Amino acid sequence: MFPTHRPRRLRNHPQLRRMVRENILTTSDLIYPLFAVPGENFAKEVISMPGVYNLSIDKIVEEAKEVYDLGIPAIILFGIPADKDIDATGAWHDCGIVQKATAAVKQAVPDLIVMVDTCLCEYTSHGHCGYLQVGDLSGRVLNDPTLELLKKTAVSQAKAGADIIAPSGMMDGFVGAIREGLDDAGFEDIPIMSYAAKYASAYYGPFRDAADSTPQFGDRRTYQMDPGNGREALKEIALDIAEGADMLMVKPALAYMDIIWRVKEATNLPVAAYNVSGEYAMVKAAALNGWIDEERVVMETLTGFKRAGADLILTYHALDAARWLKN
Repeated sequence: MFPTHRPRRLRNHPQLRRMVRENILTTSDLIYPLFAVPGENFAKEVISMPGVYNLSIDKIVEEAKEVYDLGIPAIILFGIPADKDIDATGAWHDCGIVQKATAAVKQAVPDLIVMVDTCLCEYTSHGHCGYLQVGDLSGRVLNDPTLELLKKTAVSQAKAGADIIAPSGMMDGFVGAIREGLDDAGFEDIPIMSYAAKYASAYYGPFRDAADSTPQFGDRRTYQMDPGNGREALKEIALDIAEGADMLMVKPALAYMDIIWRVKEATNLPVAAYNVSGEYAMVKAAALNGWIDEERVVMETLTGFKRAGADLILTYHALDAARWLKN
């Protein structure tokens, strides 16, 4: 008869626990979101996201340098244009805010990976992710005309120097359309990280404050996924893989760790988890009230995403996490 195994034997010393740890978080796992706005020397804190700012391009560059110095390999850029219209012109114009920010960061920190959010909601006057039928107040986006705008946007972002295109609008066929547009424009080496399983979530509230992208009417349930669905996520990722996605994302992360796991089990592509604004805001609010140990909660949460199967984590905690990892 074998001796009874006692797991506690492997927990008796910090170094021993470190030796047998199954999942390890590193700075290489992190991607830091940044919000670019017009102007100079401008930094305005997002009220619902303490520690997160809307930044002018010169400030974006300063932040990008710090990101790189901390060992974080990538940022993702979101843009808030000075003007919005029904054609989302600011998204695909070569002089758009994200295009300018991308070029500035790549010039200042060439080895930092610049990922760009390829969506239209920050740029449309109505706040939805594409073209709408005239007079339709339901928020139902016209899929195929929107694909043409996304294609133009991705090509414009690639021309500006973007290293990774990250389409987030959840339009049917958006990965294939963007891949075609990039390839035709000579950017066949630019990878696509698809927001493959993006849910219609209440956790996005603070982001919409940061990006000024709250829909003026209706909601996004006609194109984002129902939170009750799991198998549908596997259908979405299969379609995106067939269309040429190089990486896949699950968004949000905290309430969808089962989806992260299922996606990881279903593919050998890199899987990213987006630790979204509402998840961040809850932790920051509790920490500011002294209810939790912020460092321990953040690191436990990010490690949980790794344990669920995430290879990469987009998180507003990235700078803090990188500093804690260095200590």
